[in-house]
Amino acid sequence: MSLGVIAAAVATTVYVARTRTASFEFNLQSAKAPAAKTFDHFDFSNYWLATHGQPQLAIHGQAAYLVDLDARQVLWQRDPETSRAPASLTKLITAMVAIDDAGSLDHAVIVTKEATQVVPSLMGVTPGEQLTVRDLLYGLFLDSGNDAAETLATGIVPRDRFIRQMNQKAKSIGLTASHFVTPSGLDAPGHGMSAHDLAHTAAYLDAYYPQVAAIAATKDFAIPSTATHKAFHPHNLNRLLWTYPGATGLKTGLTDNAGGCMLATATRDGRHLVAVVLNATLHSTDDATALLNYGFSVHPTRAFGPWVTSPN
Repeated sequence: MSLGVIAAAVATTVYVARTRTASFEFNLQSAKAPAAKTFDHFDFSNYWLATHGQPQLAIHGQAAYLVDLDARQVLWQRDPETSRAPASLTKLITAMVAIDDAGSLDHAVIVTKEATQVVPSLMGVTPGEQLTVRDLLYGLFLDSGNDAAETLATGIVPRDRFIRQMNQKAKSIGLTASHFVTPSGLDAPGHGMSAHDLAHTAAYLDAYYPQVAAIAATKDFAIPSTATHKAFHPHNLNRLLWTYPGATGLKTGLTDNAGGCMLATATRDGRHLVAVVLNATLHSTDDATALLNYGFSVHPTRAFGPWVTSPN
């Protein structure tokens, strides 16, 4: 009986398929769309490079990367995938993880003695002081305070957990050549990021942590004294904020292993560029300027089709 039912069903299907003249109509009103991604991996296309090449720019950095965020196009690159010491550019990840852990920029953090023993580049916090995450982010980005980084890494969760979270964050947002050992970016074996990962991180921070991007774009800031801490006057070390039209940030860095580093963002006429320069001691700002100037001189459009792939 079962075989008979199956045979009848097959025969009916064949008959309908052969005799039906109108096309099948599908009703998708009740269909469920795939769940939206909770974040953007910011894949950048090499279409512009494949179709236009890149000019000979006087770039000194061992690695460099220029991206048009609106077109998602790579406009210029040099060794973008090698993991290198990133110095204080690390602090972008530190800031994001601190906010994730704290849940609010107004969360209060107590400065530990250990956090004040790291040098150089100090915000100037004192053990026992209590500051908000927001205050510490100003010291982190403007002063490039390693003590601010360590305070954020030790005052919310245990430091070893914070470092694990930095690496988890990197993996979750799609970084492929990054590993963190310190929250400040001071040289340490195994600590590194690639130029591509840094551009990716800048794009992610701008989209999902706009309050941090706004802090990074601040030239000077006054943190008045309170009952729990003294006054602070962070001053941004990023010279481009004063010298480059449209500069919006984002971070400078310098260590023995990293050399001079620059992660520069700029906006003009609605266009948003990110330039990364690694290991360009004494030339990182000039290199970033040259890359941004070239980026604003061309006008790529967003690519579609087989060229829309990640540089990885």
